[in-house]
Amino acid sequence: MSGEEQRWDRNSGEIQTSAAAWIERRESEDWDAQDQAALDAWLAQSPAHMVAYLRADDVWGRANRLRALSHPMSDMAARGRWISPALLKIAAGLAIIAAIGFSASQTILRPGERTYSTAVGARKTVAFADGTRIELNTNTILRARMTTMSRTVWLDSGEAYFQVKHDAAHPFVVFIGGRRVTDLGTRFVIRRDTGQTEVAVLQGSVRFDASDIRSAARTAMLLPGDVAMASADSMSIGKKPVQELAKALSWRHGVVVFDRTTLADAANEFNRYNIKKIAIADPAAARLAIDGTFPTANVEAFIDAARTVFRLHVEDKGSEFLISR
Repeated sequence: MSGEEQRWDRNSGEIQTSAAAWIERRESEDWDAQDQAALDAWLAQSPAHMVAYLRADDVWGRANRLRALSHPMSDMAARGRWISPALLKIAAGLAIIAAIGFSASQTILRPGERTYSTAVGARKTVAFADGTRIELNTNTILRARMTTMSRTVWLDSGEAYFQVKHDAAHPFVVFIGGRRVTDLGTRFVIRRDTGQTEVAVLQGSVRFDASDIRSAARTAMLLPGDVAMASADSMSIGKKPVQELAKALSWRHGVVVFDRTTLADAANEFNRYNIKKIAIADPAAARLAIDGTFPTANVEAFIDAARTVFRLHVEDKGSEFLISR
């Protein structure tokens, strides 16, 4: 074994041992918010920490289910505290071996993890056993790992509306690239575009922070009406009426609502839902404002408004509509 392999083996062994120790501590009677914060910090230090923890947690859960089937009357088994620390460390170690090929730049499918996606123009609602519902907007990819012990979601791209069943003992966490949203009893929407994440809260509150503890980006507590815009190294928070945020969720009903929206922004919104795009060649036309409610799939209604209301020229070029004066 080379020196590099020995270092990797030693480091991975330390990580899996730490993951097992965190699982053991989490199951103790005196686990509190301070312990949870320390665990969050450890998980954020490295993707390998998260992999080790989630795999150890899965091993713990499966072992407890097997134990419960064998001894259904055992209260200790039901509470998940019968496993010895030594056995848990061995189990976690075996699980970690399967993650040798992991790297921070890769998307891996963890045990019990499922992927949900929508095509351009499509929507989907995902309901979980705990009562949580997630509505996926157009062209969205979301992964979820929901167990009796942890609830974790990754929004890889697109937009999703979350109605979370709050459980303080098992926080609901959404990872969006280098950012993280932790539910505190909430209805909220997350939109992830290239280089930017938007989080808006309609009900309850969330904690929005960097998932990497080394990041200088700040943590924010978001309340109803708060809208956070974040890039890799910055964050800004604004305020909007909840009614306005609800209007922005009109996609849940298959429509988009424009209120003094520029034609450029309206075209960009339509382009999210349709394969055939809208391009505006004239800067003056792009600045014109439009009002109205349009079906997301009805590009022709928007084109008709451009022709009849604004007297603009529209050319059908096959792959796109080109609008100009």
